[in-house]
Amino acid sequence: MGIDATVDDVLHSEEVQFAVRVRDGGMLIGNKGAGLAALNHVIKKIVKSGSLAEGEDVRFFLDVNDYQRQKNESLKDLAKIHAQRVRYFKKAVVMQPMSAYDRRVVHSALTEYPDIITESMGEGEERRVVIKPYI
Repeated sequence: MGIDATVDDVLHSEEVQFAVRVRDGGMLIGNKGAGLAALNHVIKKIVKSGSLAEGEDVRFFLDVNDYQRQKNESLKDLAKIHAQRVRYFKKAVVMQPMSAYDRRVVHSALTEYPDIITESMGEGEERRVVIKPYI
């Protein structure tokens, strides 16, 4: 792509994260992370069509200039704030529509709350997380 960058890999429990560092990440990240999501998708397709055996799955994602890490932390914080509201008011909170990856971040962030349950509802780009009190 003609971009001068450095790439570090970090192994997490289930996936590998490739941390890309560039001078101006805006071109790779795109509007609200759309470019980064597309880049992740394309690279995963390339990897799957290449050296993987049938049915084998590889879990990894790219992060440019810590954009995804910061976004994940913000999502976790927002989910925890919503969980506190659910605890206090005993009413469900419906979050904004988000990607499957972002929904997974929210679901996993709230697993530490035994009195809260989460579920996804809706279809396609309108799919969202609902946070409810555990009754």
